[in-house]
Amino acid sequence: MLSLRQAVCVIVHDEQAGRVVGVHYANDSWSTVPAWTVPGGKAEEGERLDEAAARELREETGLVVDTGELRLVHTIQVRDGWDGQGPFLLSAFAATSWRGTPTNTEPTKHLAVRWVDANALPTPMFPTSHAALTAYLAGDGRGFSTYGWGASEDLRTLVGA
Repeated sequence: MLSLRQAVCVIVHDEQAGRVVGVHYANDSWSTVPAWTVPGGKAEEGERLDEAAARELREETGLVVDTGELRLVHTIQVRDGWDGQGPFLLSAFAATSWRGTPTNTEPTKHLAVRWVDANALPTPMFPTSHAALTAYLAGDGRGFSTYGWGASEDLRTLVGA
């Protein structure tokens, strides 16, 4: 039996300025072209999801959040992962308070880390990031979606590409 892998992301939302932190991802594991996403990554085995989200945010952007301030806002069940190793569950958290300034702390993986307009998200964007962001920003109370379960869905198909 294949275990379901866990991934996390954090939507850092400056509500007053109407912006979120975006990561311009350069790695070609999901796409042959650079694409936008939100800070996140894989949860380690045995790691709490909120702690994994805070860790990934810090590692990718230098921003620090308290796990108690993170709010689970969306979950996406993905049928086929970025690496061809099967499904994963993405837990998207939101943070409206943080410490630090967005910084590209992994320049070998990312082209940029910066604030982006929440009303004009940059493209191309990873479809899971786009789905989590748009659901969160629209106040979608359902909080759950799937990706890759329909014939037309392919994780390598970028939104806006």
